[in-house]
Amino acid sequence: MPLRWSALLIAGTLAASTGYAQELAKPDPAKAQGIVTSVCAACHAPDGNSVQPTNPILAAQHAEYTFKQLMNFKPQGGKPAERTNAVMNAMVGNLSAGDMRNLAAYFEGQKGKPRTARDPGLVKAGQTIYRAGSSARGVAACTACHGPNGAGIPAQYPRLAGQFSEYVSAQLKAFRSGERTNDTNRVMRSIAEKLSDKDIAALAEYISGLR
Repeated sequence: MPLRWSALLIAGTLAASTGYAQELAKPDPAKAQGIVTSVCAACHAPDGNSVQPTNPILAAQHAEYTFKQLMNFKPQGGKPAERTNAVMNAMVGNLSAGDMRNLAAYFEGQKGKPRTARDPGLVKAGQTIYRAGSSARGVAACTACHGPNGAGIPAQYPRLAGQFSEYVSAQLKAFRSGERTNDTNRVMRSIAEKLSDKDIAALAEYISGLR
């Protein structure tokens, strides 16, 4: 192949790949509306404020984190999905990476609804663990990654404020048992392994009331 044509081919390939990367990097929440209505709304509500405690609230969640979770539910490169859930594994089956980015941006733009914790006793115990951890057991304070008000840090650490206590509890137990393993560097598993059921209940209750 002549050098000139080789250069043009390389330039064209680079332009195409750059254009694809830019397309993925610039999500369009409006394009997610149809998928939200037909796929997501039944479990998470049209605005991401789920009314079922078993289904997480997605409204106001960091787009980077939601995108990662959606990708983790889908098999990649011939390997099984990093995160297993029969419903979600099926739901993401026909979604492209672009679809997932659009969905993540859509839900990030929705307004979360403040919740109120229900058990003052659990809240007090949960607050202690969340803010100070437990040096005796090697449990780090949750504030280090999720912030004092549960706002979280985009990409790696999700927003927790106002999340259903039932859902938080279920995820902590899944990390503790090893059922869920898609945490970066085993951060959540290393913490959850040191928490008792009572600790988890207290943390989940406290987190549900954060704003």
